[in-house]
Amino acid sequence: MSTATQIPFVEYLKLEPTPHLVANECTSCGARFFDRRNACAGCFNTEFTSVDIPTEGIVRSFSIITFAAPGVDVPFVAAVIDCGGTSVRANIINCPPDPEHVSLGMSVRLATTVVGTDSAGVEAVNYGFEPA
Repeated sequence: MSTATQIPFVEYLKLEPTPHLVANECTSCGARFFDRRNACAGCFNTEFTSVDIPTEGIVRSFSIITFAAPGVDVPFVAAVIDCGGTSVRANIINCPPDPEHVSLGMSVRLATTVVGTDSAGVEAVNYGFEPA
């Protein structure tokens, strides 16, 4: 019996066959949500389908965070990415966190990073976006 050596940090990150995000799309109005929903926040419909989100996008908004809770490395870049019409909140990773390297309209792609390892060697994998 084989055990996973990597697990996604959040339920909507899929690691196989290649890393990608999956949203819940309202079957009535098309609104997309990454977390579990009992009803659509836009139209109150209760039926959803799973849809894969494009792995490339454009930075629509960002902030360079310089103060954070104890244990959180700063500075880092928090951003809103437009991935084919779906807004994704994520950090910009694998890039210096400064205005010379991050800009509005910048092309980015989904990237994964290990955020922790348990005593059995299983890695928790999270996502961010890096310059394309």
